Amino acid sequence: MQIVDARGLSCPEPAMMAYDALEEFPNEPVKILVSNATSKVNVSEVARRKRREVTVERDGDDFVIIVQ
Repeated sequence: MQIVDARGLSCPEPAMMAYDALEEFPNEPVKILVSNATSKVNVSEVARRKRREVTVERDGDDFVIIVQ
């Protein structure tokens, strides 16, 4: 599983990093780490627009987004 660590970054950077990872690994799961709710929503939307399944979990103050 590919991992994108976008914690501490503000939008649109996490969404752009997620988009790039999903383009580079279209048939692999990607784990994206973000540190705020806005990034969680934006990254999830990027994944859904690419017709990928999204699961979001909390990890302390951060969010872990698994894109299948």
